Amino acid sequence: MKLRVILEPSDKGGYTIYVPSLPGCISEGEDIDEALANIQEAIELYLEPVEHEVSSKEGIIVRELVL
Repeated sequence: MKLRVILEPSDKGGYTIYVPSLPGCISEGEDIDEALANIQEAIELYLEPVEHEVSSKEGIIVRELVL
């Protein structure tokens, strides 16, 4: 999966980084490499399955899609 990220210089130094296609998925880092590592972790958490929240409901079917 490819996702576009936007890096913006922060007023306090370093960078703020976010993923336009994932609302609210934002992070920061002291330099570009750190910001990229941090946003990768944020993306993984953002996309983490939430099966436990829906699988207990009757009639619910959970499937995985590989992109």
